Amino acid sequence: MPAAPLVLTTAVLGLAIGSFLNVVVWRVPRGGSVARPPSACPRCSHRIRARDNVPVLSWLLLRGRCRDCDAPIARRYPLVEAGTGLLFAVVAASAGVAWTLPVLLYLAALSVALTLIDLDVHRLPDVLVLPAYPVCAALLALASWNPGGEADWAALGRAAVGGAALLAFYLAAALAYPGGMGLGDVKLAGVLGLCLAWFGWDVLLVGGFAAFLLGGLYAVGLVLAGRAGRRSGIPFGPWMLAGAWLGIAVGGRLGAWYLGLLA
Repeated sequence: MPAAPLVLTTAVLGLAIGSFLNVVVWRVPRGGSVARPPSACPRCSHRIRARDNVPVLSWLLLRGRCRDCDAPIARRYPLVEAGTGLLFAVVAASAGVAWTLPVLLYLAALSVALTLIDLDVHRLPDVLVLPAYPVCAALLALASWNPGGEADWAALGRAAVGGAALLAFYLAAALAYPGGMGLGDVKLAGVLGLCLAWFGWDVLLVGGFAAFLLGGLYAVGLVLAGRAGRRSGIPFGPWMLAGAWLGIAVGGRLGAWYLGLLA
């Protein structure tokens, strides 16, 4: 598929996924089902009609208010939908037509959901993190198989080792300083290590280090702004995910640059 149609199709898919992620972000931390009951207005309890559930467009046409009771609809909903669509489009434009695209899109959707949930409740739910292990492993196995091209099973083995290594590193950090690292972060580290190491050891190193760099800079900024103290906890999941994406985006080039300096 040519680049433009692929990006457009993926962006539309991202809009739809973003609409579903709004449900996930609201219901999962509260122990609710993402399938039932159907979405309804929290004030008047009227079920949301299909024509009022079109990502972004429905919110604009309704002017951000419920059709039945005129209650305001949070701007977060269209922003999540549009943001997910944009993220999917950027991923598709970067990856192109490749067997790595499915795992990257899955990781993008997972990143949106976990970031928002961690910011809301400071928790990374097992119901989202644990299934990511078999899903990512299966999608990475597909990418290693690379139907129609040359297989790269070494990458899959590297992914397994990298996932175990990053999980062990986070577990050691959590045991050494229990107040600074949650078990949710430890479990997410294994998923991210799996994905990062598949692309290369340099990607894993950059992505793993970037999480602490970005999280540290954010914490320092909060302290300097007087919005947090030295012992204040911050949700670390968003920075783990941001660091992972930074590693995927530039880790290979940084690794090549560093090796070039050594040579």
